[in-house]
Amino acid sequence: MKSPPTGRHRGDQLYSGVLTLAGGLVFVLAGAVVAVAARIASPTLSGGVWRFLSGRVWDPVHQIFGALPFVYGTVVTSIIAAVVAAPVALGVALFVVEIAGPRSRTLIGFFIELLAAIPSVVYGLWGLVVLVPLLRQWIEPALSSTLGFLPLFRGPPLGLGYLAAGLLLAVMILPTITTVSIEVLRAVPSSLSEGALALGATRWEAIRMAILPFARRGLFGAVLLGLARAIGETMAVTMVIGNQASLGASLFQPGYTLPAVLANEFTEAAGPHLAALASLALVLLGVALSMSALARILLRLTGRRTESPDASAA
Repeated sequence: MKSPPTGRHRGDQLYSGVLTLAGGLVFVLAGAVVAVAARIASPTLSGGVWRFLSGRVWDPVHQIFGALPFVYGTVVTSIIAAVVAAPVALGVALFVVEIAGPRSRTLIGFFIELLAAIPSVVYGLWGLVVLVPLLRQWIEPALSSTLGFLPLFRGPPLGLGYLAAGLLLAVMILPTITTVSIEVLRAVPSSLSEGALALGATRWEAIRMAILPFARRGLFGAVLLGLARAIGETMAVTMVIGNQASLGASLFQPGYTLPAVLANEFTEAAGPHLAALASLALVLLGVALSMSALARILLRLTGRRTESPDASAA
């Protein structure tokens, strides 16, 4: 048995080493970013991490820094975006993969790519010119009159606020979730749906009982990708959320997010103010990781429930 040529073996080793170096470089860069942010934020974090996270007041003039309003605003707007965008994106993906003809697929794909290519500042302008007046004049008064008994829909209809930012983010993350969901659904073996149809299932029953259970992990990953963009979005959210560091249950009131306050105040910050902003950057990273971990836990619990004997019997 002949051994492989020495040159090819060395080439494989060199190629493997280059790829390993490239992969490790990602961790090095991420670690460097975290290390620099932690070094700048050390004066703020040394006073107590929990005190900083639970603080409700943000006053750079008197050097009082509390991150809770920004964490709250980031989480609320991201949840609104995911709740609104995920069903629409899944419906569009199912239509493209399972129902639409070639011409419809091409047309829908063109509009999805167009939405993905629009800059965030253009989304922000659209939100100010179209979405905010629509919310102030029609949607928020209607929600207040019908669902005003809930704390989420109380207060004056200002237009600017958590609801506007969440809906704008939903439009922005829609192309991401839709594109990934389409690729996930296309990867589902056709034998699953064909077998369900052969057994007498309708098209919806085949989708619900065969396709969606097989693709649920990939679809959930698509939502996570969209959620990651919603958490880190800056310019568009800054233009429509109101930029007010406050806490409240109403979705109509103005708020603030972590990326927005970093963009607005970083250029003028110095000393303790800069340290507080660096701490917010670390908190933003922590919020993103926490929401991803929570999503994975929920996905695992959902998978166990689906695979349980009782669920199978049902």
